[in-house]
Amino acid sequence: MSRIGKKPVPVPSGVTVTIDGNTVAVKGPRGELRRAIHGDLAVALENGTVTVARPSDEPRHKALHGLSRTLVANMIEGVTKGYSKQLEITGVGYKAEVKPYGLLMSLGYSHQIEVKAPEGIKLSAPQPTQVVIEGSDKEIVGQVAAEIRSLRKPEPYKGKGVRYVGEVVRRKAGKAGGK
Repeated sequence: MSRIGKKPVPVPSGVTVTIDGNTVAVKGPRGELRRAIHGDLAVALENGTVTVARPSDEPRHKALHGLSRTLVANMIEGVTKGYSKQLEITGVGYKAEVKPYGLLMSLGYSHQIEVKAPEGIKLSAPQPTQVVIEGSDKEIVGQVAAEIRSLRKPEPYKGKGVRYVGEVVRRKAGKAGGK
């Protein structure tokens, strides 16, 4: 039995979970999320908890069991607390500024880059060298953070670029420069 899959997911007050076939919809104070769960698995709402059951012990079902339970738990946490990722920008002249559509970033290219926020995502820059991505869907928050980071990945010689807060970039020694 999957240790993660067999744990029931508690539904906090103020959150409503509706299960329609293999579609799970979660509505809470921070929005509404909807996701289709694999058809082989059974999702049930009982006594204020959501449980996921698998039909057999096939490796495929075992893998889907834990995954599906975690996806439902992430949806519930997303509509109650929400998720956020923080990025830091390092480099001379590298900065981000908030615009009505999202962010306008200067990352050392000959042009500025416009980053548009997808629906349900809030982009902010408390300082010109910091970017905060907030939203209720963990998957989309992580994807937007990865896309912004990919605009200028941190390089190993000077460390310039966009990185996650707390990310360690291994630095390389430059040229020995001698005779």
